Amino acid sequence: MAVGTTTVRAVEHSAGESGKVSPGAGEASIFIYPGYKFRVAGALLTNFHLPQSTLLMLVCAFAGTERVLATYRRTVEQRYRFYSYGDCMFLE
Repeated sequence: MAVGTTTVRAVEHSAGESGKVSPGAGEASIFIYPGYKFRVAGALLTNFHLPQSTLLMLVCAFAGTERVLATYRRTVEQRYRFYSYGDCMFLE
């Protein structure tokens, strides 16, 4: 389980094509968007990200665009707070 989108990017970048996470140092240059095939992260705990953000694209890649957008519609109806105000979701 990855806690946060930054962790997802770090472990997916570190795994590379092999799918095996290797220790090291560096900068993650991976951009995750719908269609990406996850090799490491099997679950994700993350906050609700702002619309049209790259972080929302990562969440859509992880859980499916339609599913995520339906969840976001519901959260807006329920007056959830977005970004860094404490609301979060668990995805598998």
